[in-house]
Amino acid sequence: MQIKYEVIGKIISPFKDAKGTPIQGSAANDIKGKVEIFPKYQEGLKDIEGFSHLILIYHFHLAKKGSLKGYPFLDNREHGVFAFRGPSRPNTIGISIVRLMKVDKNIIFIKDVDILNDTPLLDIKPYIPEFDKREVTSIGWLGDKVHKLEKTRDDGRFCD
Repeated sequence: MQIKYEVIGKIISPFKDAKGTPIQGSAANDIKGKVEIFPKYQEGLKDIEGFSHLILIYHFHLAKKGSLKGYPFLDNREHGVFAFRGPSRPNTIGISIVRLMKVDKNIIFIKDVDILNDTPLLDIKPYIPEFDKREVTSIGWLGDKVHKLEKTRDDGRFCD
């Protein structure tokens, strides 16, 4: 089966190269960016300004083809690709939660950006804590590694 998505816009960020990019949005505090929605999708932005946070769903356009196992940023041991959030995966789809600052026509101004410049945008969803927040009881192999998140940056291992 083939599935085809249409790009609805692009993400504009200060990160031109994967190396040095924060590996998660929570480690990209206050980093500014923009989302440019293509004009034919602009009316879909109606009422989006009422939300403080958005979920961006995008295509990791610079990710190299991944295997089913790999070495995530926060560990030097091999894990299954579905047990970490790196960009090289069977379907190179990424998600980030960002803060919405304002909307000007088809441009969304955002903060907490951990996404490369010119990344193709697939979809936007409002972040709603009552829908999205969960009580987490285990974070697997990351339990004793997550403290490294703030200082860990992309080292380029997942891009060509």
